[in-house]
Amino acid sequence: MALSKELLEILVCPQCKGEIELTATQDGLICHACKLLYPIKDDIPVMLIDEAIRLE
Repeated sequence: MALSKELLEILVCPQCKGEIELTATQDGLICHACKLLYPIKDDIPVMLIDEAIRLE
């Protein structure tokens, strides 16, 4: 089950409160402002700054 459109519309980056975008493979959410990738595990987005993956 993929994330619902309604959920994606209300989720924001926990660090900057900016917009996030679903990755093409739908396995994470990207904040371009912070350059962070928040993983999606078992269809649940892990929106913890400490769990985010820094993008180069």
